[in-house]
Amino acid sequence: MVDNPPPGYPRIAPYLLYEDPAAALDWLSRAFNLRERTRHEHDGVIDHAEMEFADGLIMLANPGPDYRSPRRLGSATSLVHIYVDDIYAHYERAKSAGAEIRTEPKDKPYGTVQYSAVDPEGHLWLFSEQVREPETEWRIEPQPEPASRP
Repeated sequence: MVDNPPPGYPRIAPYLLYEDPAAALDWLSRAFNLRERTRHEHDGVIDHAEMEFADGLIMLANPGPDYRSPRRLGSATSLVHIYVDDIYAHYERAKSAGAEIRTEPKDKPYGTVQYSAVDPEGHLWLFSEQVREPETEWRIEPQPEPASRP
């Protein structure tokens, strides 16, 4: 029997589409410190790639000529959230690599310091570091596991 998901894969992973996946792989590595773990090319086009950060994973590819990036469309419709260990160093790295900083690092009532940035194709990224316990109204209690499905 095979494992589902396969070893090394989370149950949920964002899959981002890029007009130029090779440039995205390079830029995401330089700006956000993501590490390329695999790249598959078909007829000179990256049709699947993966990057990781700690225990997280994103997938990316070029879906074909009809695709338009968020930058070309004029708006992003989603964002990727990543917890980092040193938010201010991460912010400086992203800024130095030319990231478009959307929001500066700021303390939040849920116990994090966060900043957001936009990559060259317009995808929105949110970075957080948990620095203290959340304020009372932001505390989330663990929920019991739902009954298993038949």
